[in-house]
Amino acid sequence: MEKHNYQRLVTLATWVATCVAVTLLVIKSSAFLYTGAVSILASLIDSLMDIGMSVVNLLAVRYALQPPDKEHSFGHGKAEHLAGMAQAAFITGSAIMLLFSGVTELLDPKAIQHSNAGISVMVISTLITFALVMFQRYVIRKTNNTVIKADSMHYAMDIYMNAAVLVALLLSRFGWYWADGLFAVLIALYICYGALGIAKESVQNLLDRQLPESFQIQVLNCALSVPEVMGAHDIRTRQSGQTKFIQLHLELDDKLDLYTAHKIADEVEDKIVELWPEADVLIHQDPQSVVPQEKKLELE
Repeated sequence: MEKHNYQRLVTLATWVATCVAVTLLVIKSSAFLYTGAVSILASLIDSLMDIGMSVVNLLAVRYALQPPDKEHSFGHGKAEHLAGMAQAAFITGSAIMLLFSGVTELLDPKAIQHSNAGISVMVISTLITFALVMFQRYVIRKTNNTVIKADSMHYAMDIYMNAAVLVALLLSRFGWYWADGLFAVLIALYICYGALGIAKESVQNLLDRQLPESFQIQVLNCALSVPEVMGAHDIRTRQSGQTKFIQLHLELDDKLDLYTAHKIADEVEDKIVELWPEADVLIHQDPQSVVPQEKKLELE
């Protein structure tokens, strides 16, 4: 997609998430002060962490969207993956605080006051969060942005968390006061699991993990679609922010002159960029006769 549209969607998504986080913090704070439910406190702590993450996301996205400069010739896209690591840390911190609150409540369960008000607030929170997740998934389909993807995963977990809080409030109405603390503990463990997934994805991107095999097959097909190309190998891919870095070796006829070989490589690059406008492509041309020798050396 065009760079301008990418920037607009990603920036809008981060601002919307920030506004939603602030709104949820306000209404959940009111609900906790009114009911004293530790399960609502769990959701409140999570919303507080959401605000912190949203601020980190805004700064990371703004930095990642800056064009390459003299000191960062490959751009600033990895700031998005660093933000993913920060998100994982925020989420883990909220989970630890929540686990402590849940265990404390389990050891000394108390009746929840004004549970109807708490239920109403959690229903409203769930609807707002669901709308945000749907918008974020739309942005992800258009941009495949790592920061928005991690943020959306967290807010999707919030929907399950809100559902768990609702169940805890309903059970407490029937005298099962321990349910409030139990669900807080279960939610904390679930949040830790989600944080692990976000951290793993961010680390892999920072380590320049190859893009999926299906993507590499598409790159290969692009190269082979040019009639003069006799083969392609050593396809290497990685992603930094919105930029996909693609490297490959073309296998060409030995008798081609340098100008013709360069022209063929340009045609392959144009086909790749047509599919992925944000791609950074580097192509090396090999005479076909030397390819078996190179592959043999690689095996040795």
